[in-house]
Amino acid sequence: MLWMLARYTLLILLAGLSGSVLGEQVGVAGARMWSGPEYTRFVVDLAGPIKHKVFALDNPDRLVVDLVDARLDGALPNPAGDDPVVAGLRSGIRAGNDLRIVLDLKQPVRAKSFNLGPNETHGHRLVIDVSPRADAARERQAPPSPRPANRDLIVAIDPGHGGKDPGAIGPKGTREKDIVLAISHKLAHRIDAHPGMRAVLVRDDDRFIRLRQRIEIARQHRADLFVSIHADAFHDPRVRGSSVFTLSAGGATSEAARWIAERENRADLIGGVDLKQRDDLLASVLIEMSQNATIELSSIAAGKVLSELKQVGEVHQKDVQQAGFAVLKSPDIPSMLVEAAFISNPDEERRLRDPRHQNDLADAILAGIVAYFAKYPPPGTRFAESPASALSKAATASARHYRIQPGDTLSAIARNHNVTLSVLRDLNQIQGDRIRSGQVLIIPGS
Repeated sequence: MLWMLARYTLLILLAGLSGSVLGEQVGVAGARMWSGPEYTRFVVDLAGPIKHKVFALDNPDRLVVDLVDARLDGALPNPAGDDPVVAGLRSGIRAGNDLRIVLDLKQPVRAKSFNLGPNETHGHRLVIDVSPRADAARERQAPPSPRPANRDLIVAIDPGHGGKDPGAIGPKGTREKDIVLAISHKLAHRIDAHPGMRAVLVRDDDRFIRLRQRIEIARQHRADLFVSIHADAFHDPRVRGSSVFTLSAGGATSEAARWIAERENRADLIGGVDLKQRDDLLASVLIEMSQNATIELSSIAAGKVLSELKQVGEVHQKDVQQAGFAVLKSPDIPSMLVEAAFISNPDEERRLRDPRHQNDLADAILAGIVAYFAKYPPPGTRFAESPASALSKAATASARHYRIQPGDTLSAIARNHNVTLSVLRDLNQIQGDRIRSGQVLIIPGS
């Protein structure tokens, strides 16, 4: 009797479950498509929730959308003739019960997908945004050719915000995007003037660049270090001081998952290894190994920069902070974000506008970068050969000499001769800041 009652109850429960749970296919009512200046949006209208997979194929270029346990009840749209990425659509049955929709493409693309639940006008939807992949040619190449021996270090400098995004605005109307661009230009000039180093500006004028694109620019230039420059803001105008951030563990985890999810859409290289040619497990191990090393080096470099910023003014936090900033998420480039000061603080806003203070900030950041590379030089660079030799020929060819006077400080001498403390220390083999009256220093030429 109990068995019969249980069986009867189970039948009632099963009858109440949705058809998709019992194996009934989800109906696809149709699809819609429209294109904008940056991407084409493809929306699939569904009778219920659905599992899906999206991946790109090449030769020829196409985007495949697999819908699990689904059937096409409606029609697919015809893309506009001037659509920048989609040339046509077609569909077919896969594995008996799955629906496959193929977007024939005009060029390689990146794609991201997400599900939307019902609202007042639409039911369940699958949304796929398809955008041109500007770096496709680079990604399709074999692992990069070996870099030349004894090469310069490459530092990517990223002035935050820009264009339609002004960033934070100070009490006197100072825009963050203008201040950080000025500091970045000064830092770039100093890096270019430093033997063994070369700067790449992610933006060198007032333009808007998306966060992910900033990382891609740095990777295209094969940067050894990524430094993003910002000026913080807070609702309390009394808050002040510099801060330096690196990627948090949570940010690293989410980024690793994103790389694995997009593995079919990209052929990014980690340490010269093409992830697209690896299975998910091996790819995840490679990414994790690369991330761990990158985060460790990022923290060391950020610590060096923060130590130098403490010599310029107040710091908001005495230790390097961690956060999930998007621009810090390159798994193979040590990266940091420098908050130069709080632009919302009236006094710090005034200092940020002062070119002399901008110079001091640029000097401090450079000193931290040089100190980091002197201890952890990438193989094949002039710094790896010898930190001192990276300074020698170019720095001493037109060098001058200065005899230390009573009351002189090393920082004042560096400032008066427009040279960074780190260069002055390295060239004269000085540890710390202790100097003595009558000592003769080598002052590097321009």
